[in-house]
Amino acid sequence: MRSELLTPEERLSELGLTLPPPRAAAGNYVSCVRTGNLIFTAGQGTDEYRGRLGEDVTIEEGYAAAKQCMLNLLTVVKQELGELRKVKRIVKILGFVNSTSDFTDQPKVMNGASDLLVQVFGEKGKHGRSSIGMAQLPHNNAVEVEMILEIEE
Repeated sequence: MRSELLTPEERLSELGLTLPPPRAAAGNYVSCVRTGNLIFTAGQGTDEYRGRLGEDVTIEEGYAAAKQCMLNLLTVVKQELGELRKVKRIVKILGFVNSTSDFTDQPKVMNGASDLLVQVFGEKGKHGRSSIGMAQLPHNNAVEVEMILEIEE
């Protein structure tokens, strides 16, 4: 019952996590677009995890990379909304995993992002998801994640 009363920011704190500073865009785009009661984020990678799953990066490191991508996305959402309690529902996340051609555990990697969303938002954090293996990602990122969420004001 107590966790239902906590804000998403308080849940992050209880997990020992803090939102990182916003990352600069790597091109001519914005970090998120708000239309009606939906927010579509641009993809977020990390500054910490580079390489390909199945070659340079373990599943555990990929999981941590996906989790860090999600923290970066939550920073974007908080910057847009002012507070994460305005999130009504996580609708979908799309995960791109820099992988060798024979690596097939992209879903295990993307659990890093999904698990964090459920820990922070509870039932509202359960979402649809795609986990896609890629031959390469910008800056040799191990993982990149984007998100669609519904908000309430």
